[in-house]
Amino acid sequence: MMKFVMFKKSLEEGVSPIYLFDGEEEYFKERGEDMLKERYLSEPSLNYTSFNGENLKGSEMISLVRGAESFPFLSEKRLVKAVDFYPTEKEYESYLKSYFENPQESTILLIMNSRAPKGKVMDLKKIKTVTHVDCSKADDETVMRWIFTQFKRAGISVDAECCERIARYCLSDMSRVAGETEKLKAYALQGGVITAQVVDDVVYRDTDYKMYELTGAIARKNYTAYLSVMNELISKGVDEMNILNGVCNYFRTLFEIVAMGRSDADTANLLGQKEYFVKKQRQQAMMMSKQRVKDCYLNVFNAINDVKNGKISQTGALLCVNAAIFFGA
Repeated sequence: MMKFVMFKKSLEEGVSPIYLFDGEEEYFKERGEDMLKERYLSEPSLNYTSFNGENLKGSEMISLVRGAESFPFLSEKRLVKAVDFYPTEKEYESYLKSYFENPQESTILLIMNSRAPKGKVMDLKKIKTVTHVDCSKADDETVMRWIFTQFKRAGISVDAECCERIARYCLSDMSRVAGETEKLKAYALQGGVITAQVVDDVVYRDTDYKMYELTGAIARKNYTAYLSVMNELISKGVDEMNILNGVCNYFRTLFEIVAMGRSDADTANLLGQKEYFVKKQRQQAMMMSKQRVKDCYLNVFNAINDVKNGKISQTGALLCVNAAIFFGA
């Protein structure tokens, strides 16, 4: 078994025919898959196949084996991925053992598991041809070291305190850490310096970050993602009024940006915001018409006033706002 931080270095010595990536850190698994594709696949569209492990039961596992036994086309390797794949010992003996004992040299079989298996299953980690990569959450020190390395490679100065602050604000969730680090790199640019104040201004924290996800889902018109984040916020004790205020502030800012009709720099000065944020918010506003942005803002604003005047409950107001934003009700 190896920790994910050693995976990239291990590729310098050669690739294994079968990998098992397991653990709760999705970023590590996605990054590991990208590394394999970048290094060994010349034509990913022709040499990549993905299977949902939940659909591979009994004899259906033969399709996975056939995919792995296929030869690559105009590429050094072929990559076959199986997600959440937990064969039983009987299934392994009947359908997989032959391949696992003598895997195709030109194929990389990548098994990516997240959840705990249900019932008794084959322990793939014990198979000699399987390289087990531990993708569990990294400790804080590893996360901080990763952050520091990313800034160093980008030519940006940062101290240990700022790295610790970024990790803490992101709860050491690597997907969040990676996203916020990229945002900070874009903000500072090469030769820049990351300070504690910059981290506080740029990095989203806890509820703030969830509100960012919520408004991002609105911009993408993804109602399912919006509901998921909204329900998570409510489950963590955030009341409907706070959500309404967050959505109202979001649309108010978008409306102010499009209504001013000025450059990002001028708008940032007038609103007292960073130019970087104005640019990003303008991009979101451009996904909707100016009238649509205004209508959404007034709708949320009026709903909040109705709550304050006792005309409607917070829950009712939020339901009405959701309907208006996504369905034009």
